[in-house]
Amino acid sequence: VAFKVLAPGLLADDRARRRFRQEALALSTLNHPNIQTVYDFDTHDEIDFLVTEYVDGVTLRDRVAAGALPEKDVLTLGAQLADGLAAAHAQGIVHRDLKPDNLRVTPEGRLKILDFGLAHRLQATGNHSVTTRSRSETGALAGTLPYMAPEQLLGETVDARTDLFAAGCVLYELSTGRRSFADHLAPKLTDAILHQDPVAPRALDVHVS
Repeated sequence: VAFKVLAPGLLADDRARRRFRQEALALSTLNHPNIQTVYDFDTHDEIDFLVTEYVDGVTLRDRVAAGALPEKDVLTLGAQLADGLAAAHAQGIVHRDLKPDNLRVTPEGRLKILDFGLAHRLQATGNHSVTTRSRSETGALAGTLPYMAPEQLLGETVDARTDLFAAGCVLYELSTGRRSFADHLAPKLTDAILHQDPVAPRALDVHVS
């Protein structure tokens, strides 16, 4: 197994800690070959941690560090990513922080979505499932800026489509070797996500189909 120590202050109080434990245990019911299994959540000496499946291999961040991946690899990994997300969304769970660092490829070539322990279960409302929180327990925006959907940046309601936006950003990066929104300064990056379209992948690499 692997232990993931949560950042101090991520859970505001005992009530938040109890709610997080309930959600972590709910996530433990996710059983899919493309999702890292969550086993437990606990606290010891005021340190909060998750117990998860240990996944050997390299992250997609490591894979893309040398540049764009061959298209056949992008397709293979993208299909596995989509399968894992579909399984999570079918159970009403949204990840909220997909990025190459949270996607690991095993030595056998299987993609695993990591860090589902920080996801949230969607609340059913009529014929739709949505989560009303795009912020963490401390009020900070949940997610990683270059991969955050507009609704996350605006602190609005997020749902499964939020994960699809991030997945699109990941596939863009695998295909081109660069982020879909390349600005490094937070204000410019936020403005680009909210108001601009990424450069077409084929404009960066004519070999992208």
